[in-house]
Amino acid sequence: MASYGFVLGCMTLVILCMVVQPSVATVYTVGDDSGWTLGVDYATWTSNKTFKVGDTLIFDYLSGSHTIEEINKTDFEKCKTGNPIASDHSGKTRVDLKIAGTRYFTCGVMNHCWSGMKLAIIVEAAKGATKTPTIGIDNTTITSLTINSYHESDQSGTSPSSYMKKSLYAAFILYFLFVI
Repeated sequence: MASYGFVLGCMTLVILCMVVQPSVATVYTVGDDSGWTLGVDYATWTSNKTFKVGDTLIFDYLSGSHTIEEINKTDFEKCKTGNPIASDHSGKTRVDLKIAGTRYFTCGVMNHCWSGMKLAIIVEAAKGATKTPTIGIDNTTITSLTINSYHESDQSGTSPSSYMKKSLYAAFILYFLFVI
């Protein structure tokens, strides 16, 4: 009887691991180790990345030397700052990608945009998601009005490892229920 329970428990564990596939969001540090600063080619940085709804951008920069502004497409193309959709100057900025569409960011410090501190990303809808309504302004789309200062303690607890731990915990409970 114990061997039957063991087999049933193993099968339950395998099925549970196959069925429970959490949507895993990615946290991107803009510019990787260089961060948000002059001298980084952000077009190259984005070239091998796919941004999806649920992902997060972290802008890590020297407060007082740089800022982060989300701007519209027209301002992005002209490197026009001073009229942001949202902005932050804390030195560590978190941007949650909540809606599909194109997002435009720049540094609000004079001439930094012209020196290459600008970032355009395309955020894809999450798999199986329906199209989210957006607001059109100046030939672009505002996808979110929220830019937040970010601190390491702001973790939401929804990392891939936390999902996996919960899945394994549930599998072990099911296993012991069938074995006993």
